[in-house]
Amino acid sequence: MISSEGISKVRAFALSAGAAVVKWHSTSSDMLHQVYVNGRFAGATVEPMQRQLIVAIPLSVKTAVQIEVFAVEPEYSDIDYSAGQSQSGRAKIEFPRTDNLPTGGNVDYYLEENKLSNRSIRIQPEFADKGGFGLSSFAMSDFGYDGSAAMGLGKGNFGVGWFGFDCDMLCWQSGQLEAGRYKFDIKITDKLGNETDEQIETEEMAVIPPATPAKKLIIKSFDKQSGKLILEAI
Repeated sequence: MISSEGISKVRAFALSAGAAVVKWHSTSSDMLHQVYVNGRFAGATVEPMQRQLIVAIPLSVKTAVQIEVFAVEPEYSDIDYSAGQSQSGRAKIEFPRTDNLPTGGNVDYYLEENKLSNRSIRIQPEFADKGGFGLSSFAMSDFGYDGSAAMGLGKGNFGVGWFGFDCDMLCWQSGQLEAGRYKFDIKITDKLGNETDEQIETEEMAVIPPATPAKKLIIKSFDKQSGKLILEAI
C-alpha cells in the first residue's frame, strides 16, 4: 500500500507545455515514490533516492492543482492506487444487482454503527431476469435470445454505456466527509426483515476533500534566501 509518512516539502515548478517538475523530501531509503495529480496516477520514480519527477498537469489556470507524493514498495510502484481514493470528499460504493440479492429487500450503509443512508435503498421490487440463457432460477429465467431483455449486452450509446450485466449496479454516494481513511459496512435485509448473517465490509477508502483555489491574494514580499513568496489576503 502507499503511504505519505516521512514525506515533506512537496513542491511543484511549472514547465512549458502543461508539465511540471515535482520535488519532495522523504525519509524512506528503500521505497520508490508515486506522484498523483488531482487524484490520478501521474508517474513513479525508478530508484529509491530519486526525489523529483516530471509529470503532466492540467493547462487550466482557473482551478487549483492537487499534487501528492506517496512512498510505495518497489514491486508495487506501477500499480495505480487512485481507484481506491476519492478526491471529491465523498465515498462511492457500488456492486452488481445480481439474482442472488433478495427480491423486495433493502440495503443500508453504515459507518461505525451509524446509518448513513437517509432511507433504506430498495434492491428490486420484484423478480427480474438478470441472466437469460437459463442462468437464473430453474424454469424462471428466459432461455436463448429472450435473455437479451436483461440489462447490458452493449445497450446504450456505443463506447459510453457498460457492456454486459455490470451496467445494472446498486450505487450509493456518501455526503461530504473529512479527510481520512474509511471502511463502510453494508447491511442487506429481505422483505421479511431478515438481515445478512455476516457483516459485509468494504475495503479501506482514502477520502480527500477537493482543494479550494485561493482568491484575492496579493504578493506581500519575497524572501530571496528561501525563494518563497509571502502572500496576503485582501
